[in-house]
Amino acid sequence: MIEPVDVAGFDDWYRREYRPVVALVYALPGSRGAAEDLTQDAFVEAHRRWNSIAGYSDPGAWVRKVAMNKARSQFRRRGAEARAYARHLVLTRPLPNELPEPADHFWAEVRALPRLQAKVVALHYLEDRPVDEIASILEISSGTVKTHLHRGRGTLATRLSLQHDQGKT
Repeated sequence: MIEPVDVAGFDDWYRREYRPVVALVYALPGSRGAAEDLTQDAFVEAHRRWNSIAGYSDPGAWVRKVAMNKARSQFRRRGAEARAYARHLVLTRPLPNELPEPADHFWAEVRALPRLQAKVVALHYLEDRPVDEIASILEISSGTVKTHLHRGRGTLATRLSLQHDQGKT
């Protein structure tokens, strides 16, 4: 028998968390529509499990992790589909690009980072999360977050032709 969901608090939590999660997920695949769909899917999962998730110290961290995992899965799936099309010569014209958005060049460079670096950079710069919170969300150590943030910043600085101060983390 399915346990009824106690939605007390879910609606307020959803309204508070939805936009920041969409912004975070948007930074990863670079498509607003995909970010909204992936975020909705993550919140649907949260709603199904709300009786458990409501008791977590930070339910927002859980939904962010689920949404980012969905974005990573979609990225991998799309990559596999594109490779399959190319192998079979089905792709006769280039795929349409997303319409340009403000800061598109920057986020395109973030998306080109290794996946973990991209996630760390997005959580740090989009949500202004401290290292310990990022570590908790991604279930990695704080030292790993610092390493990936440092490497991501260095790569972005080089790619974007910015001065990078090696002493700051």
